[in-house]
Amino acid sequence: MNERYLSCKEKVRKRVLQENAFDSDDKVRKLIFEVLSEENRKSSIRLRQRVQLGKRIFDALRRLDVLQPLMEDTAVTDIMVNGADHIYYERNGQMLRYEEAFESQRRLEDLIQQIVGSVNRSVNEASPIADARLADGSRVHVVLPPVALNGPVLTIRRFREKPITMRELIQWGTVTEALAQFLQKAVRDKQNMFVCGGTASGKTTLLGVLANCIPRQERIITIEDAAELRLSELDNVVTLETRDKNAEGGGQITMRDLIRASLRMNPDRIIVGEVRGAEALDMLQAMNTGHEGSLSTGHANSCRDMLMRIETMVLMGSDMPLAAIRQQIASALDWLIFIEKRKGGQRRVTEIVRVKGMEGDRIQTETKWTWKGEEAQWM
Repeated sequence: MNERYLSCKEKVRKRVLQENAFDSDDKVRKLIFEVLSEENRKSSIRLRQRVQLGKRIFDALRRLDVLQPLMEDTAVTDIMVNGADHIYYERNGQMLRYEEAFESQRRLEDLIQQIVGSVNRSVNEASPIADARLADGSRVHVVLPPVALNGPVLTIRRFREKPITMRELIQWGTVTEALAQFLQKAVRDKQNMFVCGGTASGKTTLLGVLANCIPRQERIITIEDAAELRLSELDNVVTLETRDKNAEGGGQITMRDLIRASLRMNPDRIIVGEVRGAEALDMLQAMNTGHEGSLSTGHANSCRDMLMRIETMVLMGSDMPLAAIRQQIASALDWLIFIEKRKGGQRRVTEIVRVKGMEGDRIQTETKWTWKGEEAQWM
């Protein structure tokens, strides 16, 4: 079956090249049907095998090859490719090994170039790390050899077609009914909010839910490394995405560039997908210059750790005194929200902290809500 698949796929690929049918799914399907019909005349192929062969060839040429069945499974949230032969996925909170594998490392590399090239980005030995996204909004991260020692590494974080709602977060136990009402009111009251947590804790999901609580008449600018937020409930939304350096080493557009540009677009609010570096200073300044109700996220192990990380990130791009940085943070942020991924895959907001201001040289905070054990508590 595998030899026949490779043979048929190569024949279809050659015909696609001959007929210049790269951009037409219908033409590719027609060519696949013709090749399989020819093969069936030479040596009978059962109908079920022909259907399987046809889909597999189509997925290899027009979709994500062996990963396509995982992409079609709505319960799969993460796909992790550790070289051509080792594929894992997360389904309903469980990590599982995938039985399929790429036919070769070269095929995996070709797929990676196809994905990255579709969003005008590049990845190679000289620049072996890249972020990208798929047409459905799924987030893609790539690491190539020689940095990745076990072959090309491809990680896909999937998102649903319909954005997650606050009601669903309540049903899943991520937030309580009372906490949901509190967060919605804070967004409507134009409080500056910062969502923090670990990797895959649900920060971007919560950010999207909060953003969709913004009144429809407001103008929103979103800024991300790779565009993920889908604000379907809002009308006046501008989506900005960073750009890597080109082959000549120029043309890079950073988060800092986009935050500064957004200030000239007459925004009511600015949403920064994730703060990782010196752009933290620009984000704070935007919040402090009339853009109340702005939102952002960052990696941290607690709300207090997030404040220290923001200080560190600001210092990466500025020689401001620490006291001045803390004053900027205290003036800009109203609330810190900590979300974590628990055993079994459940995500839950476990802490809400209010930033009260400065006292001496320290930022003063107050924990307003926490989840201890199995009970949620207002403080």
